[in-house]
Amino acid sequence: MKKLVRMDDLQVFVSTVESGSFSAAARQLDISPALASGAVQRLERSLGFRLLVRSTRRLRLSDEGLRYLPHARQVLEALVEGEMALEQGREEIGGVLRLSMPSDLGRNVLLPWLDEFQLQHPGISLQLRLSDQVADMVGDRLDASIRYGQLADSGLVALPLAPDNRRTLCAAPSYIARHGTPRTPEELAGHNCLRYVMGEQTHERWGFHLPDGVRTVSVLGDRTSDDADVVRRWAVAGLGIVYKSRLDVLADVRAGRLVELFPSECGQAAPLQLVCVHRQAVSPAIQRLRGFLQDKFAELG
Repeated sequence: MKKLVRMDDLQVFVSTVESGSFSAAARQLDISPALASGAVQRLERSLGFRLLVRSTRRLRLSDEGLRYLPHARQVLEALVEGEMALEQGREEIGGVLRLSMPSDLGRNVLLPWLDEFQLQHPGISLQLRLSDQVADMVGDRLDASIRYGQLADSGLVALPLAPDNRRTLCAAPSYIARHGTPRTPEELAGHNCLRYVMGEQTHERWGFHLPDGVRTVSVLGDRTSDDADVVRRWAVAGLGIVYKSRLDVLADVRAGRLVELFPSECGQAAPLQLVCVHRQAVSPAIQRLRGFLQDKFAELG
């Protein structure tokens, strides 16, 4: 009969795989490398299988470890969800909440919602960072980051907020009246495409999901900004075509300031997530905020 598996050992195993070493996992979890190594060995003894193949230079997953890893992740995710469900019943939360978020979504959608959240929880003090650059969550001492897209660092904990969100191609009615509507991605070559910078890279290769597969085209335009809110404003002013998260432009579309040019299913996936550095960072305040924002995004439809 196998021994019971400890949750802490599962966390160390997953963190070791994602960070690449016992020492990196130990730093992330604030334990010693010896404790990290011992936790994985204890897990292997409990399961009766070797999960990691160790050499002097690196670690790699065994065949058994490769099969076991997705199940270990599911268990840890379920544990977070369970803790969040319990925390929903607690009365009051408080303390400083340090958040980063995209500029456009932050200014035009999230700020009024966060005002409402603070009214509901007056013990919360907010510190906000609005930027389209990926925040250094550890260096900036952030409690959570609201981000679009899939995470490059799978060691982070991602809590879905709007998992079905996609990008949408838009232009103002005044731009369409002057320049016409592109019917295919290739026709974007004849249009002024408004681009924004993410990190060190300009978002100028736009991908679309079409019936015959994914089509990616390179676009050009006379305006680029590292602030996606500026790019949206240019589009509303009729200065070009924009390809942004539908959450960013939904109010403009519903008000008639922007028109969606391609069917919604053509847009690239742009899931929105609340991200924490590790499971222990998912505090009661973060859990309450996640539930609040999930409800708000669901109401947007």
